[in-house]
Amino acid sequence: MTCEYFGSCGACVVYDEGYTGQLRQKLELNKERFLDFFDGDISVFESLDIHYRSRSEFKIWHDGETIHYAMNNVDKTKGAVFVAECPQVNSHINQLMPKLLNLIKEKGIDFKLFGVDFLCAQSGEMVVSFLYHRQLDDSWLDQAKEIAEILDIYVIGRARKQKIVVGQDFITESLFIQKREYKFNYIENSFTQPNTKVNEQMISWALSQLDGAGGDLLELYCGAGNFTIPFATKFTKVLATEISKSSINAAKTNMQLNDVKNIEFIRMGVEEFTDALDGVREFRRMKDIAIESYDFSTIFVDPPRSGMDYATCLFSTRFDNILYISCNPESLLRDLKIICSTHTVVSMALFDQFPYTHHVEMGVKLIKKR
Repeated sequence: MTCEYFGSCGACVVYDEGYTGQLRQKLELNKERFLDFFDGDISVFESLDIHYRSRSEFKIWHDGETIHYAMNNVDKTKGAVFVAECPQVNSHINQLMPKLLNLIKEKGIDFKLFGVDFLCAQSGEMVVSFLYHRQLDDSWLDQAKEIAEILDIYVIGRARKQKIVVGQDFITESLFIQKREYKFNYIENSFTQPNTKVNEQMISWALSQLDGAGGDLLELYCGAGNFTIPFATKFTKVLATEISKSSINAAKTNMQLNDVKNIEFIRMGVEEFTDALDGVREFRRMKDIAIESYDFSTIFVDPPRSGMDYATCLFSTRFDNILYISCNPESLLRDLKIICSTHTVVSMALFDQFPYTHHVEMGVKLIKKR
């Protein structure tokens, strides 16, 4: 990828040696980082090197009568960087950006507009959110409807305690994993994996690590079912927990979209679930779950950047097989120091979810020591 904003735009900070060079740096760093726990080959899953992001956020910068898309400057002492295009974002978003900006100005709805967020499926279906420092009225809605019709997009207006939806607030994405299509509703302003092609590779790798596992699966931090639904093909039953109500609702919808029937989703934090599993406390949310009917042999975790706390790490060591997807190698390393007292790392993968940055996602499979 080449970009005229390299060196000033803060979105990409590792680019001197091109895509191959930045990926090599990430691999070397993480080989060294995890050497105490795994000295085998780390499987590497590359990103597209251009137009790889399906979700992106831009500031809107007002310069007199003109408005610009803007990003933070690498040098935080300097102002924002105006960008006319972005080779990070997928081709549908990239092509839409100048047309959208012109229409925003033409329709006169740029007053107090401070941000625009894009969420786009591989098919091109798109939700665009306009973020304002003012309340939106019927006049704004009329202009937003015109923009939505002209550009064939869904539009959302957001202001303090206000959300106006033109069309719908989600897209339907198709993921192609091991020759099978899965459909997911991605809701605006909720977490989704930003790099669709790498996400497909992550799920495929994780599925391959579950071959022959058998029994039932417990999943913590399940989100909207990104991994859960494909995993259901590998197990008799799946029990998945997530603390976010909106994510659980989305997961249940996605289960129906894929005609999957062997998953039970519970809105519950990890500490609560552990208490319920051990019979320490009873929860109404568990009243219809026959927990004793599950035969867990495998646990899957995909925690936030902070990783898992000490108690959750210990809880995970109850299971013969642990599959861990991490968006932060530093917290993963900390957690492995606990988990590897009882388990051995047998496989590790690096997913280049965020090219031209220092960020990577890691996958780890562990089995209990005998």
